[in-house]
Amino acid sequence: MNVLVWFKRDLRLHDHPALALAAASGAVLPVYIAEPDLWRQPDAAARHWAFIAESLADLRAELGALGAPLVVRMGDAVEVLDRLCRQHHIARIFSHEETGNLWTYARDRRVGAWARQAGVAWHELPQQGVIRRLPHRDGWARRRDGFVTAAQVAAPLAITPVAGVEPGAIPTARALRLPDDPCAHRQHGGRAQGLILLDSFLSQRGEGYRAAMSSPVTGERACSRLSAHLAFGTLSSREVVQTATLRAAERPGGRWPGAIASFQSRMAWRDHFMQKLESEPAIEIRALHRAADSLRPREPDALRLAAWQAGETGMPFLDACMRYLRATGWLNFRMRSMVMAVASYHLWLDWRATGAILARRFTDYEPGIHWPQVQMQSGVTGINTIRIYNPVKQGHDQDPTGAFTRRWVPELATVPDAFLQEPWKWPGARGLLGRLYPEPIVDVAAAARAARDACWGLRRDRSHTTEIAEVIERHASRSDPRFVNDRNPRPRRRPDTAQMSLDL
Repeated sequence: MNVLVWFKRDLRLHDHPALALAAASGAVLPVYIAEPDLWRQPDAAARHWAFIAESLADLRAELGALGAPLVVRMGDAVEVLDRLCRQHHIARIFSHEETGNLWTYARDRRVGAWARQAGVAWHELPQQGVIRRLPHRDGWARRRDGFVTAAQVAAPLAITPVAGVEPGAIPTARALRLPDDPCAHRQHGGRAQGLILLDSFLSQRGEGYRAAMSSPVTGERACSRLSAHLAFGTLSSREVVQTATLRAAERPGGRWPGAIASFQSRMAWRDHFMQKLESEPAIEIRALHRAADSLRPREPDALRLAAWQAGETGMPFLDACMRYLRATGWLNFRMRSMVMAVASYHLWLDWRATGAILARRFTDYEPGIHWPQVQMQSGVTGINTIRIYNPVKQGHDQDPTGAFTRRWVPELATVPDAFLQEPWKWPGARGLLGRLYPEPIVDVAAAARAARDACWGLRRDRSHTTEIAEVIERHASRSDPRFVNDRNPRPRRRPDTAQMSLDL
């Protein structure tokens, strides 16, 4: 029997249940479909495709060594799958469940309808601790933990190929009509790169993880940098969790126990947030707290949006972070939270517009984490504490020497250290601001006060309590202390697990 394996965000051989099951079922046609319509979506960027293309080349080589090179086709998924199944007499398709954006959700529904009509059996298998058709969060954490502690699935030793299929070329970003997206310091794709990062993090770089992750100065090295490999599946989340568990079992000394525990906590939060989008795909376009949809203008102020995106707001540390992100495709977790929060509160920009920009900038864009976190940092979930980051304070706290800010905002070279994060207070500012570097586009303190009043005013509305109870029922893991931040709308100081931890 001929079977087809449809690769999506799972570009690996190891711990790939769909591939293992297919390989035991007959001759295998491994396929990746580059879908032009997907790459025309507002959250897609050439830096994502560059990472994927490198991972596809790596995957093709590994599959080829087993006897069945990866087949790559460009086009609509339904049309490509229909054509391949007809040409090669395929009646069964294996793939992993995908928690993607709204476009992929609609596409999978179309593929499901086609498969039923065509008499093709489509088997979707879970590849992480996310559960389909989950009515509420009771018991979810236990089921998630059961998945990540279950035995990994070994890669097949050999694969019988479907004969006579031309592998096809891996398309370029230009072929997919993606705009130019220079990212000089982007991470590279491929499983080999992911394994190197995993090993170096757990053996060398990660000991200072807990203390160093908050600053862009130290986080670049101390963070695992595995997020892009998890997002596109060159590593499985299960193998990462279990490798970290094995490292903890070695009882390393120093700061290692705390570092590994913090990392494992963030791996659990990863599944927790992805479950939100799985359970409610419209999170990408609609606020969890429905009343918050009208909190900010749907048409954001164009000048403020452009200044924020370009790193030209006149708030030095914020601008440094946005420029760094543009050049690297990465930002540490606290700074992700800050750039989103300042956009939402101080600049009063709608989260859908700014969220799409950040999605295009993050090489590790994972829809299931990104959109719930974007809402969380914008104060529109109703179940999370409102956190209004002060970009001046964050600059002092996370870049105390000013090295990061000066590197990415060189226009401030002449500003003394004491005034670097608030150059408008410098006596010499008149010759700088409005000429080499912009005046701040908002008064930081006044904008924060106005935003706080508006957000807490919304929460005092009579309908708030009833609506929040519904959100908690669907999205909050109520009995697990790891996720306590996700069900507490009252202002309290909590651990950093509540931040925008897309980076790991």
